[in-house]
Amino acid sequence: MSIGTDVSRETPDMYDDDDTPLARATLQAIEVRAGELTMPRPRHRRVFCVANQKGGVGKTTTTVNIGVALALAGLHVLVIDLDPQGNASTALGVERKAGTPSVYDVLIGEITTAEAIQTCPDAPRLGCVPATIDLAGAEIELVSMVARETRLKRALDAIDTYYDYIFIDCPPSLGLLTVNAMVAVDEVLIPIQCEYYALEGLGQLLKNIDLVKAHLNPDLDISTILLTMYDGRTKLADQVASEVRRHFGPKVLTASIPRSVKISEAPGFGQSVLTYDPGSRGAMSYLDAAREIADRGAKESS
Repeated sequence: MSIGTDVSRETPDMYDDDDTPLARATLQAIEVRAGELTMPRPRHRRVFCVANQKGGVGKTTTTVNIGVALALAGLHVLVIDLDPQGNASTALGVERKAGTPSVYDVLIGEITTAEAIQTCPDAPRLGCVPATIDLAGAEIELVSMVARETRLKRALDAIDTYYDYIFIDCPPSLGLLTVNAMVAVDEVLIPIQCEYYALEGLGQLLKNIDLVKAHLNPDLDISTILLTMYDGRTKLADQVASEVRRHFGPKVLTASIPRSVKISEAPGFGQSVLTYDPGSRGAMSYLDAAREIADRGAKESS
């Protein structure tokens, strides 16, 4: 299954004249630390759901920061906030009050995806379909709807705007919203925290992915694993990281995300860590992870 169309590497930059002082300042700060910020564009649109049924592992933080990193590197990114808590929408600084066109309206068929997209104020190449409080009841409403598992897929298939990457931030559950996300994508990105309970419940997530692959989306693949909340001072973190790398092999990104106060603080200011403190260790780690995802995508599509 391929969502979207082939795109040329000569596709014009839609946002050459649409920039913000914060985005420029952030980009300059990152370039000082990391050299020239360039990431390859994939030949085909890549669509990820970021999933883990365990809460607090960094799903939303990963979605937001990798999305912003790719966008600041010149790629065109869309984040779909499928978590009723709406934390990704908050971190990206987009409107999510009641009545705002949102992913809920898209799922029930009242509007198109394009009508719900807002532009992230700090990263003009990044669009966001926000989640509002209405999404909290969507699981119940979807039960009685026709083709309930494929509603998000059809909404994404209808997008005619050019995007290199689409990331869907899933809720910490394995309900209909998460199933919709898995049916709509080709790739799953699983953040795994480097702590004792990291692998607890992961088996059930893998079983559900296998079920979706067997019955609804044969092209679904766990393509990317990202280690989060890594504390190199502890032997436990190394043990968990080693176990994850042993089990998933090359699917695990070389980059890992450290425990960081800056990463935790950034959403409170409606920002990603890359715009909140671009010189921090957390920002550099997410930049490395985004670059690795982009590099892998370019190699796979070449």
